[in-house]
Amino acid sequence: MINWLLLLVALGIILLGATVFTNGLEWFGKKMNLSDGAVGSIFAAIGTALPETLVPIIAILFGSKAAGHQIGVGAIIGAPFMLGTLAFCISGIAVMVNRSKRDDYPVMRVDTIVMRRDMEYFMALYALAIAASFLGGHPVIKTFIALALLLVYGGYVLRTLRGGNGNHEVEEADLDPCYFAPKSHDPHMSIITFQVLGSLLLIVWGSYIFVEKVQVISGQMGISPFVLAMIIAPIATELPEKFNSVIWISKGKDTLAIGNITGAMVFQGAVITAIGILMTEWRLEATALTTVGITFASVGMAYCQIRWKRHLTPGTLLVGGIFYLAFIGFVVVGKI
Repeated sequence: MINWLLLLVALGIILLGATVFTNGLEWFGKKMNLSDGAVGSIFAAIGTALPETLVPIIAILFGSKAAGHQIGVGAIIGAPFMLGTLAFCISGIAVMVNRSKRDDYPVMRVDTIVMRRDMEYFMALYALAIAASFLGGHPVIKTFIALALLLVYGGYVLRTLRGGNGNHEVEEADLDPCYFAPKSHDPHMSIITFQVLGSLLLIVWGSYIFVEKVQVISGQMGISPFVLAMIIAPIATELPEKFNSVIWISKGKDTLAIGNITGAMVFQGAVITAIGILMTEWRLEATALTTVGITFASVGMAYCQIRWKRHLTPGTLLVGGIFYLAFIGFVVVGKI
């Protein structure tokens, strides 16, 4: 019981650190006079994905060789799986709940050019990362693919920061006060920097406890550390922040809402998988490949609707929730 309590404490520390870190990054973007779109799609997405980056790093570096690598790969594969299924579904439900505010329901108010671009980047980069698991463990090949993923993601970031988003409506995100200077409308950059660094320490500390307890609990329950980390880590570290998308949808800011999710998926499909390729053997088993297939199916459905219908509807996003629940059901009954 004490291990479960400590696991919850670790998740709370990670979530607190992620929340403070994201707030600091958003203020950093504002101080640098970046566009609201860049702050939302790049800084917010990276901020919310940071725990999913540090959890596998801590697991691989400080966990036991077998369990640590399983936890790391589980967290890496689980993040895009959760976002492409469960987070999509929650966003779809939010649109349906707010349909009385929408004269154009069920068509969502998303910039299809932005969404299509993000999904294309994600599917291409993630497919390359998964392909690396079938190309053998030669260090040169692995390093080449990892660098390619990082370079392409860098190009994606530059394109977004330069405003290469097509013709889109300007949506302004509500920026909470700086947590380390709540009464200031223009906090000093040093305060923002201190907030970012302090929150990073919290995330690292919480990740270390999380990895340790997942190893213990998975052994006690007879569950694969990969499966446990894949399910728990993304829900605890990513999903709470993605409820920002629910708030934005309630305000009719669908591009910000879905872009927050797809932007994080591009980051995870490139940067986090590159870390996995470089730091582990990166040999994906059947369970991992199953979740990858489900992720592509869910995201692919949304992409096809955007490409061919030139709009997105909540019903398409709800299918992701069905995929996610089906997978969890198989895990519960021991089929996976």
